[in-house]
Amino acid sequence: MNIVEKILARSAGLPSVVPGDVVFVDVETSVLFDLTFYAEHRTEVLHVHDPTKVVIVYDHFIPAPDVAAAEAQVYGRAFAKKFGIERFHDVGKDQGISHVIVADRAYSLPGTVLVNGDSHTCGGGAFNCAARGVGGPDMTFAITTGQTWFRVSETVRYDFVGRLRPGVSAKDIFLYIAGRWGAHVNQNIEYGGPSMSTLSLNARRTLATMGTELSADFVIFEPDDLLIDYVRARNPEPFEPQWPDADALYADRRTLDLSEVVPLVALPDAVVSNSVSIASVAGQRIDQAFIGSCANGMLEDLAAAANIVAGHQVAPGVRFIVTPGSQAIYREAAKAGYVQTLMEAGAIVTTATCGACIGGHMGVLGPNEVCITASTRNFKGRMGDPSARIFMASPSTVAASAIAGHIVGAADFIPGDAA
Repeated sequence: MNIVEKILARSAGLPSVVPGDVVFVDVETSVLFDLTFYAEHRTEVLHVHDPTKVVIVYDHFIPAPDVAAAEAQVYGRAFAKKFGIERFHDVGKDQGISHVIVADRAYSLPGTVLVNGDSHTCGGGAFNCAARGVGGPDMTFAITTGQTWFRVSETVRYDFVGRLRPGVSAKDIFLYIAGRWGAHVNQNIEYGGPSMSTLSLNARRTLATMGTELSADFVIFEPDDLLIDYVRARNPEPFEPQWPDADALYADRRTLDLSEVVPLVALPDAVVSNSVSIASVAGQRIDQAFIGSCANGMLEDLAAAANIVAGHQVAPGVRFIVTPGSQAIYREAAKAGYVQTLMEAGAIVTTATCGACIGGHMGVLGPNEVCITASTRNFKGRMGDPSARIFMASPSTVAASAIAGHIVGAADFIPGDAA
C-alpha cells in the first residue's frame, strides 16, 4: 500500500484498502474555525466525542470586521467553554490561520487522520498526516462521533531529484506541476524521493497546501528525521509515521527534477494549466501585491520578501500587503528584523488572518485593479471585485513586483547570484 492507503487502513482498523473502497476511519484531530460558528453555518451540537481531539482557530475574519463576525466569535467562545475544548486559538498571541496553527503546534500527527471545514486542510499532509477538508455535516459527525468516511482514491507519486536553483521556491514547484500535469481530480498526491530532504518543512507545507488547487483528495509527504524531530519537539502525543510499501501501487509515478524549475506566474482566473514564464508577463502593471495565506505566510516567505525589498521602496501607486500566517510567525519575523525592513520599504504588515486571500478584509480589490499574489487562489472575484485581475507567483516575485510597480522577476533584487 502507499502512504494514504496505509493511514486510512490503520485508522479504519482494516488490514488493507484499495482504490474504490469506502472506509469509516477514526479521526485523530478535528479543526473548527470561525466560519463554523456563523448563524447560517452552525449546527447545534449536543455532544462532543472527545474534546481533547478538537481544535478551534479563529482565522477568516480576525479581528472581527463586522457584527456578524463578532457574534459568531462570541458563540464559538461559549462553545469552547461548554465542551471544555482547551486547544482554542482566539484573538491574541496564539492566533493564526488554522492550517498554520496546525503546523506550528504539530497538531497534524504523522500517520493519523485530520479534518477541517476549510478546503486547504491538505496542508497537514506535509507532516505525513492524512488531512482533508470536509463539509459542515461531516465536521459535525466527526466531532460528535470521532469518525468520518472517505472513498479511497488512486495515488500519483512524485519523486524529487536534483536541487532548486537559487531564487526558486516551493510555489514555483507547484506552478510547474500545475502547468505541466494539470488537475489531479479524484487522486491523491504522494511526495518523496532522494531530493525531498533538500526541501524545508515550510516548502513542503506550501506544496501540500496548494494541492487543493490541483483538486487532489489527499496530499502527503514521506516522513523523515527532520519531520519527526519537529513533531516530537512540539507535540507529546505518540504517533506512528507511515512509509509506502516497496510494492506500493500508483496510478502514475513521476520524476520531478527540481533543477528544471524556474520562477513562474499563473495568469488570472485559473491555477491549473495556466503557468507562464515571468518574461511573458513582465511589465504588467499592478495595483496591489500580496504575500500571505496558509500557503505562503511562513517565516521563510517573509524573509524572502524582506531580502528583496531591503534598501528599496514600494513603487508609487502600489499597495504591498504582507500577512503572516500566525501571530507566532509575526513575532519571529519582528525579532529577525523582517517586519521593520518590509515596513520601511512601504509594506503594510497585518495581523494573521485569511482576510485578503479570501477577499474578506485587509486588502480587498476594487474594480479593474490588478494584483500579484503569493496566496492560494487567483480565481475571478476571489480577492474582491470580479473585474479585478489576479496573477499568482512566489513571495520573491511578488516582492520584486511591488518594488518595480509591475510584474518582474526577483533576480535583479536578490543579493548575489540568482536565477
